[in-house]
Amino acid sequence: MCGIVGYVGPRQALEVVVDGLRRLEYRGYDSAGIAVVNQGKIESRKKAGKLANLEDELSSEPMSMSSTGIGHTRWATHGAPNDVNAHPHLSEDGSIAVIHNGIIENFATLRDELRSQGVELLSQTDTEIVAHLLSAQMKVSENLPDALRQVAQRLTGAFTLVVVHADSPDLVVAARRNSPLVVGRGDGENFLASDVAAFISFTRNAIELGQDQVVVLTPQDVLVTDFFGNHVDVLEYEVTWDAAAAEKGGFDLFMLKEIAEQPKAVADTLLGRIDDSGTVTLDGLELEPEYLASIDKIVIVACGTAYHSGMIAKYAIEHWTRIACEVELASEFRYRDPILRPSTLVIAISQSGETMDTLMAMRYAREQGAKVLAICNSNGSTIPRESDAVIYTHAGPEIAVASTKAFLTQIVACYLFAMFMAQSRGGVDKAAAREIALELATMAHKIDLVLDTVVGVREIAKELVDANSVLFLGRSVGFPVALEGALKLKELAYMHAEGFAAGELKHGPIALIEDGLPVFVVVPPPTDELHDKIVSNIQEVRARGAKTIVLAEEGDSSIDEFADHIIRLPKCPALLQPLVATVPLQVFSCEMATLKGFDVDQPRNLAKSVTVE
Repeated sequence: MCGIVGYVGPRQALEVVVDGLRRLEYRGYDSAGIAVVNQGKIESRKKAGKLANLEDELSSEPMSMSSTGIGHTRWATHGAPNDVNAHPHLSEDGSIAVIHNGIIENFATLRDELRSQGVELLSQTDTEIVAHLLSAQMKVSENLPDALRQVAQRLTGAFTLVVVHADSPDLVVAARRNSPLVVGRGDGENFLASDVAAFISFTRNAIELGQDQVVVLTPQDVLVTDFFGNHVDVLEYEVTWDAAAAEKGGFDLFMLKEIAEQPKAVADTLLGRIDDSGTVTLDGLELEPEYLASIDKIVIVACGTAYHSGMIAKYAIEHWTRIACEVELASEFRYRDPILRPSTLVIAISQSGETMDTLMAMRYAREQGAKVLAICNSNGSTIPRESDAVIYTHAGPEIAVASTKAFLTQIVACYLFAMFMAQSRGGVDKAAAREIALELATMAHKIDLVLDTVVGVREIAKELVDANSVLFLGRSVGFPVALEGALKLKELAYMHAEGFAAGELKHGPIALIEDGLPVFVVVPPPTDELHDKIVSNIQEVRARGAKTIVLAEEGDSSIDEFADHIIRLPKCPALLQPLVATVPLQVFSCEMATLKGFDVDQPRNLAKSVTVE
């Protein structure tokens, strides 16, 4: 959560930082603030609400020109989202400005220590204490980087801290523990941010910082040490997408753009990974054949939408490999004393690679002796760096808070892994593998076909805009699709929505059915053994007055008389159907939120990358 930007170089820092904050606002939009170093002083502005409020303030009261600055968009943890709690926070003498992402877990102890020394705290945040601790440490340390190293050693929890000092006009210093931070290396200028999107307009050369590291930026240099001042070698990489990929590109919303990009994202995730014979190759899956053969259990850990992709993966993995697979909420995983062995493979799924719950779950798994495979969209982020192997999803930047193309590419990555495991262990014959591979290779085109038919979905949204509640039903892989459809509607339209396994309907949830209640039903292909059972479920809810919106394969006429609305899906194997069935539900939720006048890209109370537990 929280967007962080830092800059030092020849440009006007205010313009660079505000531009970076605009690109990072998806990470938090409770408040925004900026600080620049100017002629031996720190100038700061901050406002509650979205970045536009800060920009209005800067228009009416311009800041001084400066070549060094830091900025922040906030997702509130400690303290209400107001002007006072917004970042940056300053030391008492105004010489130090600090911005922060994460949670400092021992802040109460440190706060009480500062109060006992007569320090007056102005905010309710855990961040402000860092400014005061740095101010005190500067009296005994040689310089700002050394002071930050000393203070960082005293902090517990997850934090990225970025600091400037009034007496150091060409210096930005930052510390990282369990929270994302990346350096952008330019020509005579350098950048800091919580995501490369902040500086992609200026440079594609990036350095991802490791755990417990401090980075010192000047216009010419990037110096990285650990918290104790020891030099650290860094690995620089090139970002493979450009600034245009993080723009709306003519669409009204980032979410609409990202929904439309799903065929390309799926195709890019498949690119070079399946040959003409149907053989799957996965670069980055650096696990020994002997280990792959020894795996007797797979545990998938993930949160939110990624958890739903893991539920779909379970069906594919068990079907194609015959290896037992469990799916766990990452936030609960390590607190229930799970049984893990060296023969257990843990798969951690995260779009950002920084999801704190997932990161802590995988660290726990490694401590227990299990190996970890990451499925991730962000090159160089923490989760793949700390994993034993990684499959990147190549979805490109996803700016809208509600995940769309990241979800589909996670599913594709899971399919690829399941097929790879089946082939490496002999779980499927070559003919079956080729057939599956050829079907998977057609899915990008079939998603495109679905996108061509979503006008009808928008019309359904207009009809249902005043509904108080919506239910989603599915069986087998359609059940996670139902859960994802409900989650999207909650996230975007702020409606009560629930997803159920259709077979469980009669065990309680059918009591919710009343006259006019909209119920979406994901119907498997007619060849699937569950097809007729879910048609019976449709009849059960229709008989009790529900308005049924049925997602069914083209040519399936068995549902016609039981559906108030039909959304047609291209033909594909039942296991691959989530790739086409999910898309209309994304469009429906987006349209419902738009009709209600809500901010689709930045829904209330949410942030894109959840970097706190």
